[in-house]
Amino acid sequence: LYLAIIILLAITALYTITGGLAAVIYTDTLQTFIMVVGSFILMGFAFAEVGGYDAFMQKYMEAIPSNISYGNTTIDSECYTPRKDSFHIFRDAVTGDLPWPGVIFGLSIIAMWYWCTDQVIVQRCLSGKNMSHVKAGCIMCGYLKLLPMFIIVMPGMISRILYTDVVACVVPEICQESCGTAVGCTNIAYPKLVVELMPRGLRGLMLSVMLASLMSSLTSIFNSASTLFTMDIYTKIRARPSEKELMLAGRAFMVLLIGISIAWVPVVQSAQSGQLFDYIQSVTSYLGPPIAAVFLLAIFCKRVNEPGAFWGLVVGLLVGLSRMIAEFAYGTGSCVTPSKCPFIICGIHYLYFAIILFGVSAIVILAVSFMTKPIPDVHVSITAVLLFKKWNSMKPLGLNKVLKKNEFKLRSTVCFSSTKPSLYAAKGANVFCIRLSCNMWKITFSR
Repeated sequence: LYLAIIILLAITALYTITGGLAAVIYTDTLQTFIMVVGSFILMGFAFAEVGGYDAFMQKYMEAIPSNISYGNTTIDSECYTPRKDSFHIFRDAVTGDLPWPGVIFGLSIIAMWYWCTDQVIVQRCLSGKNMSHVKAGCIMCGYLKLLPMFIIVMPGMISRILYTDVVACVVPEICQESCGTAVGCTNIAYPKLVVELMPRGLRGLMLSVMLASLMSSLTSIFNSASTLFTMDIYTKIRARPSEKELMLAGRAFMVLLIGISIAWVPVVQSAQSGQLFDYIQSVTSYLGPPIAAVFLLAIFCKRVNEPGAFWGLVVGLLVGLSRMIAEFAYGTGSCVTPSKCPFIICGIHYLYFAIILFGVSAIVILAVSFMTKPIPDVHVSITAVLLFKKWNSMKPLGLNKVLKKNEFKLRSTVCFSSTKPSLYAAKGANVFCIRLSCNMWKITFSR
């Protein structure tokens, strides 16, 4: 396992370090086509093997492992029997593994953090040619998000039908022997389907698809983290670093991330009963809501100021980290061996916790903001951010401004371009300035 992880991380880091954001974007685009096509092929083979959709729905509810006891212990039927709400998206608010209020509100908060503020997405949007391309890319991603239910989730459920004793194992010794972790083997459902079901040629294609999906995520994270470290931390340590020094610092930090990634593997294996999806969502539920609260209130509430945003982030992250550290310390356990973490700390579903954490952060932000001085009106006027490579190659093509109540309201902006003029409407009360590289200019219109 560790040898495969090291090789995968090394290859990913190699072309990310040497190629930068351009290499990440080009490879991700190519890998997306490979992943979608390959996943559709696997879905077809899976449904053909199980006998169609109707047979799939019937057989899944009957997929019960043959080994349900060890020693003198008989495992509770809830641990190995498929859930009655397996084919429902909205599940019971109390007993559901993904309760519907958490899905609607909790996941929305997490999605707001990821799609609107996370550097992985922000760097792609800022690298777009113009606003039309950025909007089209985001809409395209929205449509692609409809596919995982059919090309990932359902094939994974079919894998449980075909390989029940492995994918749905509940006896710790059997799980340890099958997939290397005692808490469950659901994570190998998709790879098991690929290896056992696909013919030889297509098997290689699908293995490359899975590697592509892993590398796509890793390249995005590595490049984003390197950018944030270089521009927001290293520049505070070194007052005036050269471009070469910044590049070397970013690459060194990327190597450090590889080491951290390898060391974190045991934590991922044992967390959330071995279910990787739940682990990812739980961690983002503990860290993302404070950031989402700051951005949302900064857009819609003029009274929010810097102290409020700062203390809201600090309090929110401390609360989230306390939950995350407690889970790592006690372990999340599994259905067979439940965690000993106190209910008041770990008993609340992570999606509900995301809602609570968002509310706590928002209350702190508003409370501190209203107890401190407001931002002067001159600093809350519309801010236009112009991102471009070379100032000399850009020519201002015009800017329409409307003066109302002694404040400049940016009604429309004509973007700076060296080729073809474009006009975009700027709506809202704020435009956030997000620093991506040194080649950035910020123009502020004030009274």
